[in-house]
Amino acid sequence: MKGKAPLPLGAAAVALACFFAVPAFAVIIDRIAASVGNRVIAESDLIREIRVTAFLNGAEPDLSPAGKRAAAGRMVEQQLIRTELETSRYPLPTPEEVQPVLEKFEQEHFAGAAEFQLQLQAAGLTEQDLKGELLWERTLLRFVEIRFRPAVQVSDQDIEEYFTKVVEPAAKAAHPDQPVGLEDYRARIEDTLVGQREDREMDAWLKDAEQRTEIVYHPEAFQ
Repeated sequence: MKGKAPLPLGAAAVALACFFAVPAFAVIIDRIAASVGNRVIAESDLIREIRVTAFLNGAEPDLSPAGKRAAAGRMVEQQLIRTELETSRYPLPTPEEVQPVLEKFEQEHFAGAAEFQLQLQAAGLTEQDLKGELLWERTLLRFVEIRFRPAVQVSDQDIEEYFTKVVEPAAKAAHPDQPVGLEDYRARIEDTLVGQREDREMDAWLKDAEQRTEIVYHPEAFQ
């Protein structure tokens, strides 16, 4: 039986280089940016999150070390919430619910479907990437509403104090010749105060969850 002809020296060197280059490249792309308990956040996930958020906000993606580190912090918080959602079985929105939101975004920010797809491709994203982010935003809002809103109480005195200290001076400064009445602002003040207190409840919950979870950041992913 005839043996295979040996590769020329140059071809052998190229083949050997390719053999070692592919795994090394894969390690760089998929290296871990952070771990949350037994869950990991890959650097590729981190970069996609930055690009998706920037695209939806009409901004340039911040891929600086500081931008990556800030995004990693947000994704760690997301993972803590996802774990709570899984263990406590909160009702979740469906992917179908965000389709109208995506369509509205496309209509308001792009001349048509062709431009939308072109800009998506330029950003290295897909429609599914956007749907995933929009679905998460909707999930988060529902989580906050169910988990924290029942504990939030806003009294008439709270509303009056906010009106006197914040709203009334600003309104008079903007429109000095117009009367300023509490009832014109009551609903908006209540929404503002509820939102602020939900945020405080959320921050306290996240701090407690972080203390109960082993969280590790890998600095090499933020270079």
